[in-house]
Amino acid sequence: MYEKITPPTVGSKITFKDGQPIIPDDPIIPFIRGDGTGVDIWPATEKVINAAVQAAYGNKRKINWFKIYAGDEACEKYGTYQYLPQDTLNAIEEYGIAIKGPLTTPVGGGIRSLNVALRQIFELYACVRPCKYYSGTPSPHKSPEKLDVIVYRENTEDIYLGIEWREGTEMAQKIIHLLNTDLIPGTPEHGKKQIRLDSGIGIKPISKTGSQRLVRRAMQHALRLPPHKQQVTLVHKGNIMKYTEGAFRDWGYELVTMEFRDKCVTERESWILDNQQKNPDLSVEENARRIEPGYDALTPDKQQKICQEVRAVLDSIGESHGNGKWQQKVMVNDRIADSIFQQIQTRPDEYSILATMNLNGDYLSDAAAAIVGGLGMGPGANIGDNCAIFEATHGTAPKHAGLDRINPGSVILSGVMMLEFMKWQEAADAIKKGIARAIADRAVTYDLARLMEPPVEPPLKCSEFAQAIIDRF
Repeated sequence: MYEKITPPTVGSKITFKDGQPIIPDDPIIPFIRGDGTGVDIWPATEKVINAAVQAAYGNKRKINWFKIYAGDEACEKYGTYQYLPQDTLNAIEEYGIAIKGPLTTPVGGGIRSLNVALRQIFELYACVRPCKYYSGTPSPHKSPEKLDVIVYRENTEDIYLGIEWREGTEMAQKIIHLLNTDLIPGTPEHGKKQIRLDSGIGIKPISKTGSQRLVRRAMQHALRLPPHKQQVTLVHKGNIMKYTEGAFRDWGYELVTMEFRDKCVTERESWILDNQQKNPDLSVEENARRIEPGYDALTPDKQQKICQEVRAVLDSIGESHGNGKWQQKVMVNDRIADSIFQQIQTRPDEYSILATMNLNGDYLSDAAAAIVGGLGMGPGANIGDNCAIFEATHGTAPKHAGLDRINPGSVILSGVMMLEFMKWQEAADAIKKGIARAIADRAVTYDLARLMEPPVEPPLKCSEFAQAIIDRF
């Protein structure tokens, strides 16, 4: 089955059932070292994870690591341009869970991004990015400790699907001609809009299937959180792109109110229920007036529609969610994308899980990571129904490779996510405690050391930071 790699002779395979992993006590887990600084940060990560599993479970549990290849290291082993060999794909498919360091994006033709390719090949539709502050981590933000969010980013659609045509090509011209002459004029809402002839063209597909399976995972995660953190916010630009981003929002609300009806309440529903609780004699019309700004200026048809919404909520969930019971449910709301960028800085403690499409999620997860200390401390996971890959969220930083100085925090914390996904929570908690205590003790690598006040001299090496974490389990 494999051309140039050999699986461990001991250990068991991880399997999936109904989208959830079934974990043996001796799992075989493939790892990709990563390019550039991967030579430093992966050995540090492996050491920390192994030590945590040993500390938590003794000899009862053990990970059996299986080295596989991608990126520049794969080209060295398999030949030029073999950035993602079939051996690697076979191993990930067979063993279910993998973890990797940063990978180089190939220059020129072929694969646009190895990370994107892996997500699409294995239908890893949920990119999960926790952004949590560890006390003592340098941050440009005034109150970074207030931010504790998890970004659920749809991974397989939106412009990241990568279907586009370069300006001036025959196909681009064909599509522009079709749109300008047949499709745009045939839709009255587009008026006299036209696409310039010297445009490049890309498409932005957002499907109901892709949107709802992402929101479903976000909801499942929210239900595992403490009660005060049980909230899912649908992030979109639906005020402009009504049939893609607006549809994402609508399909999200549809999913949660159908599949999680007894466990959730939407923000507007909570307003209606709260109004009724405070004033049981409140009329439907007055309740509608309180939830809709400018109600009195609306047309009678629009007023009637809002009144119908109020009646439907009171009739359907008034008994099950009323009298304050909605406060014990998962709150589901939505925010415009540009607004949420501001609010995670000005009102960060009001948010918990942010569910978003691909491009918005890319921006948002990096912005949130910057608040809590940067990508060096930002973990990531890509999860599907039959596979999961955990990864560093930063680049390869080749100029630092082999110097034993880079911060391994991103991959180590991705390992924490992996352990939590495996339900090995005791080992995950040990690492989180070790990292928190190391940072609090100012035992950090140069990227954090130089930003601390006063700066730490000398900073720890990458390998020393790993040991500092272990020493503080």
